[in-house]
Amino acid sequence: MIDNLALAITHGLMALAVWVLLKRVDLNHEPSPHDRDAKGRRRGDPDFEEKDAHRA
Repeated sequence: MIDNLALAITHGLMALAVWVLLKRVDLNHEPSPHDRDAKGRRRGDPDFEEKDAHRA
């Protein structure tokens, strides 16, 4: 009985994790250098990368 309960709990948690991951909006999107961030700056812009590096 304990073995079946342990299997059911672990498989249920794995199924829940897969379901949550599949519902992600960005699952099938890879950012390109032409994408812009929330402030409208291009992500592939070298100035953008340098400015963020100095902030850290």
